[in-house]
Amino acid sequence: MRQTAPSRRDVLKFGLVTGAALAGMPGCSAVPRRPDPGTPPVRGGVYSHGATGGGLKDTLEPYFPVTNPDISRCLQLYEPLLRWDANYEIEPSVAESVTPNADNTQWTVRIRDGVEFHHGKTVTAEDVMHSLATVTDPNNTGSGGTELATILELNNSTVVDPRTIVLRLNSPYAVLDQLLAEYTVGIIPTDFDISHPVGTGPFAYEHFVPGQLSRFVRHENYWDGPAWVDELFIYDFADDAAKVNALLAGQVQSIDNLPSYLAGTIEQQGASPLVSETGAWVPFTMRVDVAPFSDVRVRQALRLIVDRQQMIDQALGGFGILGNDLYAPFDPAYASHLPQRMQDIDQARSLLRQAGQENLDVELVTSTAVGAGAVESANLFVEQARKAGVTVRLNKADANVFYGDRYLSWNFAQDFWNTRNYIPQVATSSVKGATYNETHFEDPTFTALIEQAKREPDPARRRQLLHDAQEIEYDTGGYIIWGFKRQLDAYSNLVQGLEPHRYLPCSNFRFSRASFVRQP
Repeated sequence: MRQTAPSRRDVLKFGLVTGAALAGMPGCSAVPRRPDPGTPPVRGGVYSHGATGGGLKDTLEPYFPVTNPDISRCLQLYEPLLRWDANYEIEPSVAESVTPNADNTQWTVRIRDGVEFHHGKTVTAEDVMHSLATVTDPNNTGSGGTELATILELNNSTVVDPRTIVLRLNSPYAVLDQLLAEYTVGIIPTDFDISHPVGTGPFAYEHFVPGQLSRFVRHENYWDGPAWVDELFIYDFADDAAKVNALLAGQVQSIDNLPSYLAGTIEQQGASPLVSETGAWVPFTMRVDVAPFSDVRVRQALRLIVDRQQMIDQALGGFGILGNDLYAPFDPAYASHLPQRMQDIDQARSLLRQAGQENLDVELVTSTAVGAGAVESANLFVEQARKAGVTVRLNKADANVFYGDRYLSWNFAQDFWNTRNYIPQVATSSVKGATYNETHFEDPTFTALIEQAKREPDPARRRQLLHDAQEIEYDTGGYIIWGFKRQLDAYSNLVQGLEPHRYLPCSNFRFSRASFVRQP
């Protein structure tokens, strides 16, 4: 990993606060040092997090989070039956177990004893059935329910007792547990009311202003142990400079998506970087149903224009690994055998000539709300494209515009995705009807392979089917996946408890584990 030191211009741009300024922080007489390992946590205090992006379309809906602020709020309020641990392995959550029968057509859910909603009601099988029915509602299907809706037969499923459900499927599904571990399938009570949202998470809702902030209080009866801090605030930040300065001035205790070139600088000013090996990616998205991207030769040419290592070195400050236009690098079925695609300007020019697009001129839409590495990689793509005679006009959209009404309909844009395994990712992004099919990719052969793989109980056979599917995406897909981020976040040295996590930013947004190192 290579880190790029910030220039004087960068430091001035961010207006980074100095050690003298930090000396004026409440309860801090000098720049705080990183706490020693084993420092005992302190109960109490108000913890604040700076989340990247957000806007007037911010939501507390459990099944429709889009931006980082949405996701971070969702993780405080709601929990799925299963969850991903720090190594991206499934572990129990609201359910103590989810187990299939021999042919994967029935899955038995056993709810953890004594899990309590924020309003005091104990979670029952009826709440789980209500949650699954809500997320798969055909009139308003949630992002985590799109795939579940195609396989669950809730009308034929059985509530055995208050803690046990037998879920029946319309066909075998070998990785149902992966779908049930997504944060977009949280459990809500049968009396759920979005005006005062209730879940089982570590913090309970108190206040919410879209585009600005949200406030939560500790859930005292949280099944996994109550949070160390009393209250949690999550603030929206559309501007990186404001976000970093808020951290260094002590206004927030953590931020997600720290600009990579500041990783070294903040360590001199009372904060620490948090680096996680993840499968997160910031792709360029090409709509395969709209010219000129409907021509596969154009899509392949644009993929060949990209200098992937330069993007990692400069857009991510070295905090990343090479991508090969495929997602889900932690999946055992990841097609690592496919040739690594590298920059080839001559071949790109040849493909564009064949497509009649020698003087290609396109608009690329991006936004700071996409997160670290997005605008930086977009700027690099503009320069790289010139080598192939391609003119790229950059449209840096406001967060409210980018994730507004035209989201998922931009012809050529960017977005961010967090770690997922291959089948759940496909269900969310790459087949007809997927909630976030931003490339509008639809290939019958690809879809058939995925359907076979979902039903295949033999891991070796399933791996081969997924390799075949990935070859189709590799050859004809609408994503340019140039790299995977080493997720870079940051936290104040006045707090502890945040650890690297492969799934979501900032220790999977598990602020219940964070604590101050001395009485706040």
